[in-house]
Amino acid sequence: MKFTETALAGAYVIDVERLADERGFFARSWCEDEFADHGIVVPPLQANISFNPRRGTLRGMHYQLPPHEETKLVRCTRGAILDVIVDLRAESPTFGQWLGVELTAESYRMLFVPGRFAHGFLTLADHTDVCYQVSAKYAPGAERGLRWNDPAIGIRWPFAPTLISDKDQHHPDFRALAAVPNEARLVSGLMMDWEPDHGRSW
Repeated sequence: MKFTETALAGAYVIDVERLADERGFFARSWCEDEFADHGIVVPPLQANISFNPRRGTLRGMHYQLPPHEETKLVRCTRGAILDVIVDLRAESPTFGQWLGVELTAESYRMLFVPGRFAHGFLTLADHTDVCYQVSAKYAPGAERGLRWNDPAIGIRWPFAPTLISDKDQHHPDFRALAAVPNEARLVSGLMMDWEPDHGRSW
């Protein structure tokens, strides 16, 4: 596998290395040793599938509070998505920045998302499937979200979503997290001096 670290430390774009012949190709999509070589030592405990019949479906931006933070290995297995992450690590130099990566079934490209990142995606095609390997089990009491169109983050979606759940529409803004006791652990006192430094598409 080819690991390319993104501008958000610890987040990797991962491309498979194809061994091709007249039958097609063979490639590895997970290897404990290769991931460990890049500092990733959190094996998946859960695997999820998201089916999305309609282009323009937005899911996000989701995360879980410590100690239930999730790392995710995300791949689009049918269709295409813009996969987006936001760095919520208060000690990080890229705190509050976002990154978008296009994932398609044809590319076999994956995105590794570290813990304490918000994650979401927008479907770019009808009948899109997304698969996740996740390092933590779902913990309903730790489940949180960040508003997908918060101007303080400034995610540049390629077009306006046409389908969003009511729950995702009403997640709090980034600055509001500091006012919530559990979220204050996540964003720390750095929120008082934080100024947006908007991200980019990879």
